[in-house]
Amino acid sequence: MAMRFLFVHGTGVRRERHDALFALVRERLAARFPGAAVESCFWGERFGASMGAGGVSVPGLRTGPDEAGDAEAAEAAEWGLLLADPLCELRVLAEAGWDTARAAAGSGGPEGEDDDPFAMPGIRAAGARVLDLLDRLHGLDVPGLPHRPGPDPDAPPAPAADRADELAALLHGTGLAPGFRAALDTVARSEEAARAGERATAEPEARELATALARAVAAAALAAAAAGADADCTAAERDRLVELLTARLGGDARVPGARAAAVLGRLAMRVTTQPLLNARRGALTLGATPALGDILRYQARGAGLRAFLHERITAAPGPTVLIGHSLGGIALVDLLALEAATGGPVPGAELLVTVGSQAPYLHEIGALTALPPGSALPYGFPRWLNVYDRQDVLSYLAAPVFPGDPRVTDHEVSSRQPFPASHSAYWKQPSLYERIEQAVAEAGIG
Repeated sequence: MAMRFLFVHGTGVRRERHDALFALVRERLAARFPGAAVESCFWGERFGASMGAGGVSVPGLRTGPDEAGDAEAAEAAEWGLLLADPLCELRVLAEAGWDTARAAAGSGGPEGEDDDPFAMPGIRAAGARVLDLLDRLHGLDVPGLPHRPGPDPDAPPAPAADRADELAALLHGTGLAPGFRAALDTVARSEEAARAGERATAEPEARELATALARAVAAAALAAAAAGADADCTAAERDRLVELLTARLGGDARVPGARAAAVLGRLAMRVTTQPLLNARRGALTLGATPALGDILRYQARGAGLRAFLHERITAAPGPTVLIGHSLGGIALVDLLALEAATGGPVPGAELLVTVGSQAPYLHEIGALTALPPGSALPYGFPRWLNVYDRQDVLSYLAAPVFPGDPRVTDHEVSSRQPFPASHSAYWKQPSLYERIEQAVAEAGIG
């Protein structure tokens, strides 16, 4: 009886991709095995995943404007930028300053005389006062205060003494107290703060400086705590922390600094990942559904695919070489192991070839349907050639997972391609078909 090859594709493959891939595999196998039948087991559209309700579960798939969502995304982006660089807003103020300060200062003398506001007596008082208040925050007795839950961010402003007590309690309640003084040092001793303080020449600028300094301190404390996995701070608590710090510095935190926000708000939306993820979540989910969804669906409802494979394997007499790519290999290992353990070997299945398969990894972590963790392959399981590529992060070794089993052999190929291209680069490599030819001969098939 003639030998037969049955190709089982992997995850995410649909008709167009399958037809192109199988044409390549069939051509290469037919050249080496001219008398063999080469067939495919296309399962992607019947057993693969799809968004049954059109993706309505995905928040990113919206049909109309979402001003609240856009505002939240912008806020998250700004804080993402601040956590990466707590001094970024101060840097804008230090470099750009305030146009109103220079215009007002330049109007008092002859043309060309005293046009530098920083050379005028007393002009630095506003910004210097804010920096002095920031420096005095080091005297806050944070460590000795008892732990208390955070305050209600919507509560009316409290008296100054109560705000100091509330600030200390908030720092304890969020886990930010240990790094608070270091955050103060980082900001207060920074060149950016000093330069921005020099440029804050009037009260409006001083109030904006106070807000920027408070946000910088909060961001530095949050970044330090996050690095040590010690932070437990909600957005409301973060905002209240900024309000309390700003109040102590003589500013108003309820309106973000216009100058810095105008520059960094747009930048944050461009360079941080959260707005991009929010904007593209729908498209990313729909795009990932065939590949990731096929795996999840198989793990939950793989019996249908295994039954389909069994039907195709046993549909024709004669020895069959099964070639499974990725998820196709997982399904074949599951089917062959289940059948061998319960009803005997699958008729005709003489050799299994898995290519870029995760079956060994799933068995090692106890997620392979057919085999309990640590169990051996059952009697009646066929010879198994497992092909992998070190650059393919979705390929794994089988022989070490089943030590001492002579039926299991690993074979390495090298596409010299990075992932994910390496996961699909097996099929044009002559070494793959050479090794399959060798395995067929070792199994005595044909």
